[in-house]
Amino acid sequence: MKLFTLATSLLALSLAPAVTQAGDLGFTDTPLLPGGKWHVHDPARPHPAIVTAGKTASDAPSDAIVLFNGGDLNAFKMSDGKPADWILADGAMTVPKREGQHGDGSLTTKDSFGDIQLHLEFRSPAIVNGTSQNRGNSGVILMGQYEVQVLDSYDNVTYADGQASAIYAWKPPLVNASRKPGEWQTYDIIFERPHFDAGGQVTRPAYVTVLHNGVLTQNHQEILGKTDWKTLATYHPHADAMPFTLQDHGTPVSYRNIWVRKLAPAEE
Repeated sequence: MKLFTLATSLLALSLAPAVTQAGDLGFTDTPLLPGGKWHVHDPARPHPAIVTAGKTASDAPSDAIVLFNGGDLNAFKMSDGKPADWILADGAMTVPKREGQHGDGSLTTKDSFGDIQLHLEFRSPAIVNGTSQNRGNSGVILMGQYEVQVLDSYDNVTYADGQASAIYAWKPPLVNASRKPGEWQTYDIIFERPHFDAGGQVTRPAYVTVLHNGVLTQNHQEILGKTDWKTLATYHPHADAMPFTLQDHGTPVSYRNIWVRKLAPAEE
């Protein structure tokens, strides 16, 4: 009988809710953080939303907007507004061969974005044709303004600020993390848009962080302005949210698994 009573008591203790100790949920007698809104360890401070992560780092989390999963091009249009015409095959979309100058067939998103986390995968052709900038050239042009270069930079010498994961015409990557031609590669990009005052002057520049194949290649790098060729970048005022572009530079670069998360602006 005593054994039964002891077992019952232990079971009841194990099922009882944990007692919250003073300070477990925070404190209000602590210093105010910068901005004067919250105390250190403030119990009233809102908790972040719960997001279900993908099974791998490449899988879209539960709050992502999937722009391309291999099925269709409905999230994109041509830069001139016409329906997207890139080649769909084997779960990827590829820049088609065209007559005329490169850049005629770039894709742009139908939706507009400001601060984002962007994931995409790209592949340059397995059969190498060309050298320098004529080899697997494309680009991710954030807000249609600020380019993270896509290039086959495996054993391919070009100018440093034009190789893969460079902020084109401005900042070379910290390292060259490129895989061999024909192999799939990943970009994970964190982008913070620029801010402008009512007169169009920059009050906060854009910043970008890039991981190329999981390797940090741009570390919260300030962006000088709108990307251009052979020209110093400068800012031109624009909307808080704009589409991003996948560049057609005349080589058959392929993309797959493109998703984006909208980010709240960082507290200043």
